[in-house]
Amino acid sequence: MPDAAPLWATVVLPVALAVAAVVAAGFDAVLSGAAERGPARSVREAGLRALAPLHEALRLLVQQPRRTTAADRLLGRLGVVLVPVAAVLAGAVLPWGFRAVSDPSVGIVWFNAMEALAWAAVWLAGWGPNSALSLIGGYRFLAQGLAYELPHMFAITTAALGAESLRVGDVVAAQDGLWFAVWMPAAFVVYLLSALAMAFWGPFEHPLAKDAAGGAAAELAGVDRLVFLGGRWLLLVVTAGFSVPLFLGGGHGPSLPGWAWTLIKTAAVLALLVAGRRALPVLRMERYMEVAWTVLVPLTLLQALFVAVVVLDR
Repeated sequence: MPDAAPLWATVVLPVALAVAAVVAAGFDAVLSGAAERGPARSVREAGLRALAPLHEALRLLVQQPRRTTAADRLLGRLGVVLVPVAAVLAGAVLPWGFRAVSDPSVGIVWFNAMEALAWAAVWLAGWGPNSALSLIGGYRFLAQGLAYELPHMFAITTAALGAESLRVGDVVAAQDGLWFAVWMPAAFVVYLLSALAMAFWGPFEHPLAKDAAGGAAAELAGVDRLVFLGGRWLLLVVTAGFSVPLFLGGGHGPSLPGWAWTLIKTAAVLALLVAGRRALPVLRMERYMEVAWTVLVPLTLLQALFVAVVVLDR
């Protein structure tokens, strides 16, 4: 079980997650610039590309909000705000090293519940403007969520099964000597795929699609759009970070302190997810749902069965 984090960690947590989100967005901007205009010719050019997300954030801060006819502003604004709030609340059970802001006995359930809250928030953000296009984006996310949530829950439950506990700290302690990713590879891969889907990233970005529908954020502008997209980056950071205590041994590692190993592992997973945006094509929603129900669900069930047999044989 991780030690109790000091009280100031509660304040530092959202700041740390925001910094990680900005760094990840900068890395993504560098990769996007390299794909569109070729590799940066100097450090200065690479730095300017990395700062592009901050420039976009400043532009959105001064942009006028968009108003639609008969919009439900309360629900729409609630959905926008709940996206980053759900990400931060999910991050409360992330142990950095061997300390977490909170380590309840049902920490894994808490994390999954906050993901479900973000799921509802994206739909509310699409519903609120009273626009057909944003509503289509919201329903796309519901369809995506129905497809990924079940294999996602099986994947994280498999890690809990291996540790025989729903406490995140116990899952980390159970990996002292052997990471769960080694003997639960299917659950680990499915978790990473569902992390992309949770943050509607890469091949699963239909809720923010750049097609005729425009996604759940089609009618968002100014600060509303900044908060919504910032919440998306926070979700990506938190879901990447949660893979470390679940499957990559948390803070366990030689020589370096636990917090350093957590940072290194999280950065590696986050870089993989950001780079995966260009390596994987965007899937049509019905194609992904078919794969999820016919491949991912049976695969995670078989992985959970294997882990259960190993645990019973201990």
